[in-house]
Amino acid sequence: MALRQKIDKTLGNILIIIMGVMVINVIWQVFTRFVVGTPSSFTDELARYLMIWLGILGAAYVSGRNMHVAIDVLPQRASTKTQRKLKLTVYVLIILFAFFAMVLGGSRLVYITYVLDQQSPALQLPLAFVYLAIPLSGILIMYYKISDIINTK
Repeated sequence: MALRQKIDKTLGNILIIIMGVMVINVIWQVFTRFVVGTPSSFTDELARYLMIWLGILGAAYVSGRNMHVAIDVLPQRASTKTQRKLKLTVYVLIILFAFFAMVLGGSRLVYITYVLDQQSPALQLPLAFVYLAIPLSGILIMYYKISDIINTK
């Protein structure tokens, strides 16, 4: 559990930093557009990429904290044994989705954009870096759910 707490704290701090940079970026965009009269050319693109990282890594963070949206009407009416089986089934399905869609699919997307050397227009940032959030988040989600399965009693 100590490793999970360290990952939670690190991921939470990374999300705070991303959000802080995004706020400063948007304030700069508003300032340059309305005060200076010449909008900054990179801020729109940077805000978009920061939002992608914030959303996808935020999903992993929320998954790890078990704060994600869930419909729990059915499990609440079931017996404790059935609730446990249902919870394990959901964890396994989440792991499978995270592995196939996010880790494998996301890794393929990162690889293709890297090989094609796709760059963002304003920042000239490799798009593979932007898409790297997907497999990274998938790995984190898998870790959290495997940890939840191990610690389910």
